[in-house]
Amino acid sequence: MHIYNILVVDDEKEITDAIEIYLRNQNYDVFKAYDGEEALKIFEKEEIHLVLMDMMMPKLDGAGATMKIREKSTVPIIILSAKSEDMDKIWGLNIGADDYITKPFNPMELLARVNSNLRRYTNYSKAITSKENFIKIGGIELKDESKEVLVDGEAVKITPLEYKILYLLMSNPNRVFSIEEIYEKVWKEPAYNPDTVTVHIRRIREKIEINPKEPKYLKVVWGIGYKFEQ
Repeated sequence: MHIYNILVVDDEKEITDAIEIYLRNQNYDVFKAYDGEEALKIFEKEEIHLVLMDMMMPKLDGAGATMKIREKSTVPIIILSAKSEDMDKIWGLNIGADDYITKPFNPMELLARVNSNLRRYTNYSKAITSKENFIKIGGIELKDESKEVLVDGEAVKITPLEYKILYLLMSNPNRVFSIEEIYEKVWKEPAYNPDTVTVHIRRIREKIEINPKEPKYLKVVWGIGYKFEQ
């Protein structure tokens, strides 16, 4: 069984210690940091497979640390957010986090989200030995073997979740998917946080559209959902 390394970042020692117990009971290895700067040092030195990131921290906050990690890695980042900090949660998703858990959290939900994000990430990262499979619609090309997305021939950086959403929509051009349907097909679980789909769609548009506010490809169908227009 592969041992995964999880980085837990929170300035409250009681929280990091509690999370460490839950994760170690599931045979995960745990690294702990108490501010964003310490988290980045650990991330540079160790092979980290998933990050649990608090937002409000001294020295370097969770948003700043998330942006730094995203410059060089697509590992899953799950935000730990107090319920009163909705703007932090939204901000974190906008700058590259994959998911969020509100404090105080249920240990079983924490473990479920860690497991599902790791499963998606490792499935995304596996090499595909079959012949290159690609989809091309207009100037957007998706190469499934290498998990690359090209816009007018230029590769763009994309996270595993963004890739899966884009693959779903491009594989079914002109079909409208509801937000809940996208969540359930991509996250492979009931639609607990369907609003995160909207944030990921916005990020995808910023990467593939000339004018994200007037998208040519990834369009909203008001009151229903989204589609990739052919």
